Amino acid sequence: MSSTEVKLSRLLILAQKFNNFYLTGLQKSDIRPFVVEGQQVGLVKSEVFKQLLKYPEVFCIRDCEQTKQGVVELNPAFRDYNERTEQLEKVLRNLRLEGLFPALQGWRDEYFEVKSEHRALLKMERAATPLFGVRKYGVDINGYVRHPTQGLCIWLQQRSNTKETWPGKWDNMVGGGLSVGFGIKETAIKEAAEEASIPSDLVKNLVSAGCVSFYFESRQGLFPNTEYVFDLELPVDFVPHNADGEVQAFELLPAKECVERVFTPDFKTTSAPVVIDFLIRHGHITADDVLDFTQIVELLHVPLQSLYTYKTRLELVQKQKQQQKKLTGNEDTNCNCDCLQSTKPTENGYKNGP
Repeated sequence: MSSTEVKLSRLLILAQKFNNFYLTGLQKSDIRPFVVEGQQVGLVKSEVFKQLLKYPEVFCIRDCEQTKQGVVELNPAFRDYNERTEQLEKVLRNLRLEGLFPALQGWRDEYFEVKSEHRALLKMERAATPLFGVRKYGVDINGYVRHPTQGLCIWLQQRSNTKETWPGKWDNMVGGGLSVGFGIKETAIKEAAEEASIPSDLVKNLVSAGCVSFYFESRQGLFPNTEYVFDLELPVDFVPHNADGEVQAFELLPAKECVERVFTPDFKTTSAPVVIDFLIRHGHITADDVLDFTQIVELLHVPLQSLYTYKTRLELVQKQKQQQKKLTGNEDTNCNCDCLQSTKPTENGYKNGP
């Protein structure tokens, strides 16, 4: 077995552990759906929802008898985007002051949209998103060179030692989160200028290369991540340099050496899928090289929507009960969840709005 195959097999095991964690946590009721306006938008672990119990005017935390699952719901009396954002922000700032969660120590005053499909329901401080398991979106640019003697080479950046997250780790040439008010291509262009000083005459050659998606856990919380990927071929004589103080070095590596770097402890774990995806698409990792090739490709595109199925499952159970009622005449269709109907919370709650 080649060294590349050994390393990619380790990636496969790691990714499977991420997925097993979610399934195990769900079965133990350690993870609850986070619901806004009847739509599941996140995942909340037990240590988080126990703290949210202190804010009954903002959150309702209860059990749903039909789905056999606990639920964390933002008060449906909050009718619009701004009100939901403001009410949640107050709680987050209080939790930050209490110092209970490491994630909130990295507060950035940068906001990510919390969406149901394509509709934005509120915005949330970026540092808080792992506490609620909210889907995060970002962009990554693979900067590469077709070198006359070394073949395909890839630019990597070394993150600043002062970064809140992954300080000093090696990373893709350019990457950044998708903040409120910025589009995908717009974010890519902005980050390319800030992180690598890529001029407009080069950045116009960005090529959209799809996305990778993955799910993992850290001490900060839960991370269902989707990264929109771009490829950018650069001239052999181009050297990126940082403009915003968030990068301390750049290095151009041949593809083979890049694989070695990605699997060291010095590389940012969550950027590894982007580099692996690039190397697969450019033929440097193939099914002939790696025994678990098909599974690895699939795990670069985890169907994250499958983590947010609370309403679908609830509707299915209710439909089944309605069918049973028609057959048996049984009137017992009670449910303690008021996402689809108004009911009384069992643990902690509020009066329903008008």
